[in-house]
Amino acid sequence: MANSINEDILKGMSTDNNTFSLLPQDDDLDIIHTRQYETRIYRISESEMLVRGAISDMKPPGLYVPDDPEELEIHQMHVELTVKLPQLEITNARTAFETHPHTSCPKIIDHYKELIGLNVARGFTHKVRELFGGPRGCTHITALLQAMAPAIVQATWSMAVLQRRESGLPPGAVDKNREKMHQGNINTCHVWAEDGEHIQEFREGKMPEPPLQVTERLIQLGRKPEEWRVF
Repeated sequence: MANSINEDILKGMSTDNNTFSLLPQDDDLDIIHTRQYETRIYRISESEMLVRGAISDMKPPGLYVPDDPEELEIHQMHVELTVKLPQLEITNARTAFETHPHTSCPKIIDHYKELIGLNVARGFTHKVRELFGGPRGCTHITALLQAMAPAIVQATWSMAVLQRRESGLPPGAVDKNREKMHQGNINTCHVWAEDGEHIQEFREGKMPEPPLQVTERLIQLGRKPEEWRVF
């Protein structure tokens, strides 16, 4: 049972454990555990995002309780963050325990206020481990935070697309904001290696190609991929 201070979080955040799975069918396998993560990010304003995340651990029917026909949820934890842009600074943080195996689990909730003031960028995972690792926190909320952080960074691209559209620009237009985001992505993965082809083309002033999914979808709709960059 959620305590009263977190009931408003849980009202707006639910995890449906029967949702579509990205994994292959496993009817012929003996499943013993299912973990799900979910993150949703909302624009509050041009300079603020609301981030909601949930984690759930399920045991299959009859495993923990013999002859029980229903799945048994062992963990369901929620995190809600307010993030300031462009700094990616957490300005508010709340956590809630919907399902937990021990009565003492929720006692750690207030400690997660220490998230306020942190920057969700490089070094965030290390700081989360430093503040909440081991006996200093809940291992499941810590895992959830580490899964949420990359999604928050990804959402900044969505924010930039919305801002361009509202300014009358196409989604893929190269403006100052997009240039900053390219710079911020350097060395975050092999595609964005500073000596790689992608960054070299950007430095040479070449227009970036649309994401593959965007190109495919525009073609399916009978439209031209160039629309991504020029209306």
